[in-house]
Amino acid sequence: MNKYLYFSTISMTVGTINPTVMCAKQLIKHMNVLFVMADDLRPEMGCYGVKEIHTPNFDRFAAQSMVFFNAYCNAPVSGASRASLLTGMYPNYPTRFVNYTCRACVDAPEAIPLSGWLTAHGYYTVSNGKIMHHIDDHADSWSEKPWRYHPDGYDIYWAQYNKWELWMNSESGKYINPKTMRGPFYESADVPDSVYDDGHVLKKTIQDLRRLRNSQKPFFLACGFWKPHLPFCAPKKYWDLYPSLPMATNRFRPSNLPEEVQNSNEIYAYARVSSPDNEEFLRQVKTGYYACVSYIDNLFGVLMDTLDELGLSENTIVILLGDHGWDLGEHQFVGKHNLFNITTRVPLIVRVPGLKAGRSYSMVELVDVYPSLCELCGVGVPDKQLDGKSFVPILKNPLKKVKGNVYVQWQGGDDLLNTQFNFAWWGNSSHMMLFDHQIDPQENSNRSGESKYSSLKCKLFKRLKKVKKYAFRKH
Repeated sequence: MNKYLYFSTISMTVGTINPTVMCAKQLIKHMNVLFVMADDLRPEMGCYGVKEIHTPNFDRFAAQSMVFFNAYCNAPVSGASRASLLTGMYPNYPTRFVNYTCRACVDAPEAIPLSGWLTAHGYYTVSNGKIMHHIDDHADSWSEKPWRYHPDGYDIYWAQYNKWELWMNSESGKYINPKTMRGPFYESADVPDSVYDDGHVLKKTIQDLRRLRNSQKPFFLACGFWKPHLPFCAPKKYWDLYPSLPMATNRFRPSNLPEEVQNSNEIYAYARVSSPDNEEFLRQVKTGYYACVSYIDNLFGVLMDTLDELGLSENTIVILLGDHGWDLGEHQFVGKHNLFNITTRVPLIVRVPGLKAGRSYSMVELVDVYPSLCELCGVGVPDKQLDGKSFVPILKNPLKKVKGNVYVQWQGGDDLLNTQFNFAWWGNSSHMMLFDHQIDPQENSNRSGESKYSSLKCKLFKRLKKVKKYAFRKH
């Protein structure tokens, strides 16, 4: 028997209350959840103060929601970040949630994923697109088998040209990386929104909304868009929005940066690339990323319009988030895989029926999503599993705080962030990184060697060790 079905059966039959009556009462009060995640999406939206980008649908949604301005991932890579988010557990280098290859069902086999917990508590759970990094990771925790347009299309060969129809222009086939057989890192194709993978994800999610709206159970519908992940392939009309974008003003390596902080090599698996000091290359990178964000923005707008048309907005929680950030030439970096603020900060926008819209600068992290949704859905939480804290108090009052700092981990580097400082430490080398956002919001100078920060550094280090000890405890 499916272990989540077994757990659900037990939880519905214990106690003195008739389980049928109890279930009926629960279903009346439980809200639906539409969970929308975009891969590699940093807070590059108008609602986050970015003037150059076109995101009218994200911005419209934000005006109705709580927008978190200090939300962070717990690992700056998709596989580890998603495993951490969906189990509510911190990464634990080198044994748990280390890189993109990790599987939650392997690294933390006893942990109940959010999907499994909601399934066990009466929710009908559906996964479309990229939610868990690997489609087979905790696949049995969902009410239905996780869906992708190409169900076998995400392994180490996923970007080989054109194995899974990532590129739509025949011109793209002229540029192949001979080492990886991948196509170019970008494409502007004169095609409709529907032909790329994310168009198919939208179509399937809309079909599911129509199917589930009359369900006897509340639903947890997860919609995972692939963009703006590489390759930057988007319909031409979104590229046309950006004839000339301003470039990052800090295209240089910060002073005194530890050697562990390096540029990602991910983009170099594709064709038509150049070095990060090539301005034309960086301009193409940023334009492609922006085009993909605007593409996803439009798909998200269609999804929200459908939710309204079906009369589901009044009883459906909607959460929009990214799994980590991405460098667009800042610090002469392109990609993720580091502990800069721009790589670990994520968009997090939550709309809850009956709660007011607003913006909050309180610190939150992706491990907080699991307990927050559990509280909103009224289903309790797994015993001794979750590392995060519910941010529901912030949803009710944006000035509230549930924690003073967040914790990020990457390849042996432990990172502690609060509203002013970004402090990282590498245990193997004792190297440190400290940025003071009050005087250096772009993180251009490592202050860890400056004497005036000695006392603060000791304080942050003690706090970091305490958080790490908690993260490494036996769950």
